[in-house]
Amino acid sequence: MAKKITTALISVYYKDGLKNVLEKLKQRDVEVYSTGGTYKYITENGYSAKTIESLTTYPSILGGRVKTLHPKVFGGILARRENNSDLEQLDEYAIPQFDLVIVDLYPFEETVANTANESDITEKIDIGGISLIRAAAKNHKDVLVVSSSGMYGELISLLDKNNGETEIDDRKYFAAQAFNISSHYDTAIFNWMNTGGIEAFKYSSMRSNVLRYGENPHQKGEFYGDMDKVFRQLHGKAISYNNLLDLDAAINLINDFDETTFAVIKHNNACGLASREKLIDAWSDALAGDPVSAFGGVLATNRNIDAETAKEINKIFFEIIIAPSYDDDALEVLKSKKNRIILLKNSYDFSNKLFRSAINGVLVQDKDLKTETVSDLRQITKAKPSEKEIEDLLFANKLVKHTKSNTIVLAKNKQLIGSGTGQTSRVDALRHAIEKARSFGFELEGAVMSSDAFFPFADSVEIANKVGIKAVIQPGGSIRDKDSVEYCDKNGMSMVFTGIRHFKH
Repeated sequence: MAKKITTALISVYYKDGLKNVLEKLKQRDVEVYSTGGTYKYITENGYSAKTIESLTTYPSILGGRVKTLHPKVFGGILARRENNSDLEQLDEYAIPQFDLVIVDLYPFEETVANTANESDITEKIDIGGISLIRAAAKNHKDVLVVSSSGMYGELISLLDKNNGETEIDDRKYFAAQAFNISSHYDTAIFNWMNTGGIEAFKYSSMRSNVLRYGENPHQKGEFYGDMDKVFRQLHGKAISYNNLLDLDAAINLINDFDETTFAVIKHNNACGLASREKLIDAWSDALAGDPVSAFGGVLATNRNIDAETAKEINKIFFEIIIAPSYDDDALEVLKSKKNRIILLKNSYDFSNKLFRSAINGVLVQDKDLKTETVSDLRQITKAKPSEKEIEDLLFANKLVKHTKSNTIVLAKNKQLIGSGTGQTSRVDALRHAIEKARSFGFELEGAVMSSDAFFPFADSVEIANKVGIKAVIQPGGSIRDKDSVEYCDKNGMSMVFTGIRHFKH
């Protein structure tokens, strides 16, 4: 059923775009009630309005905390137009019927992002606004609610299309938008306030990016979140579902390295990684780790990309590159391919929580933030690893942390030379890593081995020893740890325990 808008209540924090709405309401002789700053804005721009105080006969109190919380306001919103008793009460108390409610909420999330002052943040928890939105959305059978300045364009189109009348489908759509906004707002407040460890999973995003497709073309894909906080796209085609998974892996991996480092990611795992003094050397050695898998991969570095390095990178086909900065002439080189995605990495603190869907629910866990240092290593064998081996062991262990289990990583001179990823046994992972290293011409003598979990038998260290690997890093913790330790002692191998498992399923 069509409803004509005759009376509106407007109370907004941001005034941008409001003049266009006011002009449309004026053209249709809509009577406007308003509050405080909004009333001042309306009248100063030459439009007529009545104050809420003229309706309630009560002033705004408590420094503006209480303005609209009054029966004459909410009665005019919640009254059922087909209910004679409701209408008689409106007449008895001289309450107008509000057909349109325009509200936007205090900027709570923006305040949290821009200040650590708890008092300022608390004052941005909207009470009256959220109540007006919920009341109008509840009574969408009779009332149109506009809950964000971002919807002014849709409101104006609706007013133009139907000459100030709204249909039930219009009102229900705007009401759904209102509850979407209010639920997101409450989620943000809860997550900020929940410092006492209340066990509840609440996540909300007002930003949806429709992706080209999901993991495969027959699957739909969307991303809920704010990519712009993490990176800025400088060039290339739209980012896909799989691109985002690889980028997540690349950013988390590269963030663990302080030295000049280059990584090549393929299917969420590093197929190449090296740390060097010069960026171009880091790139060359990362690529050498697996130049076959690097085709179509995601490249990531923690340093500015210069023209010399860009020219070398440009020689291969890759999907994405992400870096903290680029020289202008480097960008010119990299932009030579139309579809190549070039991203500028922002300084951004990621959440310390990870979550994923499973059997129609959500799994939530703390992020694996542990990165081992020399002080975490416990020498467990008679032989002690050299300083160079310790550097490589720690390097390899960072990689293991970001590689799918079961995994083995082989490294030498701060370069990934082979890895076995996502295998069903640790022996298979090691054999795969050895095969890869040899296929690309790496000498395994003097390399080190890292495992994401303990060795339940001595078979893996025995295989490693036979190809020349003499230093091993692993968590330890197996009831048969002594088997591996005894084998190392008999064969002059060094082994250190970290006490930390890095499973990545």
